[in-house]
Amino acid sequence: METRKVQLSGGTTYTVSLPKSWAEEHGIDAGSTLSLYPNQDGSLLVEPSVDRSSTTRSATLDVSTDSNRAVRQRVEALHAVGFDEGTLVDKTGHSTDRRAHVETTVKDLSGFELLEATETSIRLLNFIDAENVDVRKSVLRLRLVTLGMHRDAVDAVVNGDESLAERVINRDSEADKLFAMITRHFRRALSDLREVEKLAYTRDELFEYYYTSRQLERVADHAEKVARFTLDPGTSIPSSFVDRITTLSYTSRQVVDNAADVILEDAGIEGAYSALTKRDALITDLDDVDRELYDHEDPAEAYVVGLLLDSIRRTAEYGGNVARIAVQQATRDCERR
Repeated sequence: METRKVQLSGGTTYTVSLPKSWAEEHGIDAGSTLSLYPNQDGSLLVEPSVDRSSTTRSATLDVSTDSNRAVRQRVEALHAVGFDEGTLVDKTGHSTDRRAHVETTVKDLSGFELLEATETSIRLLNFIDAENVDVRKSVLRLRLVTLGMHRDAVDAVVNGDESLAERVINRDSEADKLFAMITRHFRRALSDLREVEKLAYTRDELFEYYYTSRQLERVADHAEKVARFTLDPGTSIPSSFVDRITTLSYTSRQVVDNAADVILEDAGIEGAYSALTKRDALITDLDDVDRELYDHEDPAEAYVVGLLLDSIRRTAEYGGNVARIAVQQATRDCERR
């Protein structure tokens, strides 16, 4: 870190000299234009002015030796870290199967499309700009999808409704797609202030939205897991546990919903405290039911119920994670006032 004294120039302007080594490194000399970004924490970011209106972040990846699974992970990484364009190169030639695999992958990534495919290269392009994205509304949508999946998954498993279970499983891709989009714009905002300006949220807010969406995506994964129990012919839920599982799962969703309200709807810190209190009470109730399973006469039934209780517990814990971030958010806002 270097320090500089502020000087008064012409009686109306404050000036600060720039480190010569930094200026030379970035091609700055007398007459150059700099961009200044004042932050809410009192800091000021100085950046060489670059016309990025037509600049795209692009990358070329050699996937010659990659499996289809590895190619999917590479495409997902291109999307997540914020590239506008990506080219997959295989000098030995892309197989028809690989091209189809890439097409399937990009369908799960908002904004990414397969623009061009030749024998040796596959070009992907992003078509969604941050100006057309509302991260908060995306998290609200993810909450709606996730909690709906969780509710339907529990209904499916206690009622043996395989059709409903299949619908829950199919909706997991929607949750994953929303989370991937939120992740992409959060990651871009970490390295590009123009992205922050386009999204119209502070980095603190974007982190809170990202963190909340991460917990919601985990809830969706557990909803899918619960739904799959329904499709297992060996799965059965003892009638004596049905009402309690329904009630406990409802409470776990309340924990998530109440905590998310603080982040997404400005519900106030009391909402976060309420969510944490509900979580703690629910964990106690889950422990009580767990102990009952020790003496259950059918080990197979006890095993399935135990797995369901674990998913309910984890859902409540994810809601608790959101509540803790909500408390931090409320504390941060108090500091600003």
